Amino acid sequence: MSQAAQSPIDVRTQVWYNPGLISAYYMIPALIGQILQFLTTLLTATSIVRERERGTIEQLIVTPLRPWELVLGKLTPYVVISFVDMLEVLIAGTLLFKVPISGSLILLLSMAALFLVTTLGIGLLISTVANTQQEAMLTTMLTILPSIFLSGFFFPLAAMPVWLQAISYLIPLRYFLIIARGIILKGVGIASLWSEIVALVIFAVLVMSAAASRFRKSLD
Repeated sequence: MSQAAQSPIDVRTQVWYNPGLISAYYMIPALIGQILQFLTTLLTATSIVRERERGTIEQLIVTPLRPWELVLGKLTPYVVISFVDMLEVLIAGTLLFKVPISGSLILLLSMAALFLVTTLGIGLLISTVANTQQEAMLTTMLTILPSIFLSGFFFPLAAMPVWLQAISYLIPLRYFLIIARGIILKGVGIASLWSEIVALVIFAVLVMSAAASRFRKSLD
């Protein structure tokens, strides 16, 4: 009877990419995406609105700069700052928390650059609809807060209700977190991440197109 009650299958759970269940391994790759989104979106939105508030944008209007040159000059410093912060997080995570980087660092930086196109476009789009720095900051927070909770930053996507999982497909950070964790922890390449990469490309094109169509090198 005792032998009959025993299951013929011995089920054992094995964690492949984080066998020690160390939370830093899960959080640090996600922290990279969150820092990139927060810095680029907030700084881009507030900087252009600040120019409009102070009236210094008039000096830019009388220059022979074209709109895309003006935008490029405003966004470049924030891109550099974001990449420096990203490298700091990677170095601190590797040295202090022993997070292994299993994949290609070049691929990770390339995907971060693709993600930055989307976040910079969101910040630029916010700057075209906000009239003051306070409005720009509040609007930025309205975009960042859903990303924190619905992108898999804190909670696994599989643990969310189905309707929240459906909403998470509209959040670009969701795709970058999958890419970052896949490269850093799993060591996978483009072949395993192509669907997320395509999604980021679509977001980048749509957001940048909307921001460029609204941005004009002129006063309201």
